[in-house]
Amino acid sequence: MTQVTHFKIGKIVNTQGLKGEVRVYSYTDDINRFDDLEEFYIGKDRENPLEVERVRYKGNMVIMKIKGIDRIEDAEKLRDKFIYVSRENSRELDEDEFFVADIIGIDVETVDGQYVGKLAEVLQYAANDVYVVKDENNKEYLIPAVMQFVPTIDINEKKMIINPIKGMLD
Repeated sequence: MTQVTHFKIGKIVNTQGLKGEVRVYSYTDDINRFDDLEEFYIGKDRENPLEVERVRYKGNMVIMKIKGIDRIEDAEKLRDKFIYVSRENSRELDEDEFFVADIIGIDVETVDGQYVGKLAEVLQYAANDVYVVKDENNKEYLIPAVMQFVPTIDINEKKMIINPIKGMLD
């Protein structure tokens, strides 16, 4: 598993006003992380970081002013582009937190040692995340990301231990 060097944190979905501000849909679990954002990248361009001039919020949208983008015509060119930050500029994680990108591909087994498959995807919902685990035959299992069903995720061992209820793996 290679370590991800940049994280997708949002998408520019529209312009805001005439002076170059953009509306950003946040992909992070904490929309206020944009308060600390100083620079970011657009798409695959890792050579030319853009700087944040200021940030404010309107409902669940981030309204961002980017340095050097001062007209609606310039902001319009950024519509539908993804915003990335480098791992170094990502937010500090608590001890029991991890980046989704760092757990994709880890082995998943039950509490009694039965191999289930690999973590293929994390679906993010308001109530809780759902882990999509695929076995060798590409069969998918959906595991709610709650302590009851996922008591252990060991990043160092690259292993997730699940405690499935009857029917979860059928």
